Amino acid sequence: MSRVTVEAASADRFADVQHALTGGGDGASCQCQWWTLTNAQFSAATAEERLRMLHDEIGAGPPPGLIAYVEDVPAGWVRVGPRVRQPRLERTRAFASVSEQPWDDASVWAVTCFVTRKEHRGEGLNAALLDAAVTFARARGARVLEAYPIDPEAGRRHTANSLFHGLLSTFLSAGFREVGRSRPDRVVVALTLEK
Repeated sequence: MSRVTVEAASADRFADVQHALTGGGDGASCQCQWWTLTNAQFSAATAEERLRMLHDEIGAGPPPGLIAYVEDVPAGWVRVGPRVRQPRLERTRAFASVSEQPWDDASVWAVTCFVTRKEHRGEGLNAALLDAAVTFARARGARVLEAYPIDPEAGRRHTANSLFHGLLSTFLSAGFREVGRSRPDRVVVALTLEK
C-alpha cells in the first residue's frame, strides 16, 4: 500500500476534509452531519448548510474526525468523538437497545462514519483510520470506544453508500468485541480504552 498518514481535522485542513468527503458516496451532501442532527433537522438543512455546520464544528474544536492521506493527498475520513456529541445515536433504536453504556457518559466515544474516495477503496484506509481513531480517542481520555458496523456476512445486501458505518471485520481485527445485534447485519461493538 502507498504511504498513508492520518491527521486530525482542523480549520486549516478544511479543504482536505472536503476533498476526502467528495470522492464518491454521500459525503458531499451529508458533510458528516447525520449523527449530529435529528431527522427533522437533517432533512431541513441543505447540503450547503451542512457544509457550514461541519466547517463551524471543526473550527470550534475539538476535531470531530480524522483525515487519511495517501502520498499526502486527502483520501479518507472518519468521524470519532464523544457519543454525547452525536445525539442521533441514542435516538437510533438499533443502537440504543443494544449498547451497554449509559448514553449520558461523555467518556464513551463513538466511531460513526467512514468515507473513502473511490480511487482509494480496497487499499485498507478504513483500517488505518480506525487505528488512528483508537489512538486519538485514548489520548483524549475516552474510556470506551463504541461503533456500529455492518456485517455483510449476515446475508443482507448493502450498497457501497450504506457501508459508511464500516465493516464488522475491520473492527474485530482492531480488537473490538461484539456487544450485540439489533438484527443479523447490524452490530454494536466496543473497545475498552482504560489502562
